[in-house]
Amino acid sequence: QVSVLERQIFDFLGYQWAPILANFIHIIVVILGLFGTIQYRPRYITGYAVWLILWVTWNVFVICFYLEAGDLSK
Repeated sequence: QVSVLERQIFDFLGYQWAPILANFIHIIVVILGLFGTIQYRPRYITGYAVWLILWVTWNVFVICFYLEAGDLSK
């Protein structure tokens, strides 16, 4: 029932909610990263560094995809 409910929610809301949720998660991770930096919590700093690498990699891919750089135009 949970998967059916989830499917109905995402079908109703459409595909635009994925970027909204990703940006919301990004904001939460940035806040935790800043909190970890201020209080020097290595786990938060490491998590933020990993998230930042993934976030930048994804954004570079999206930019290259829309600019049709390299073999991404196929």
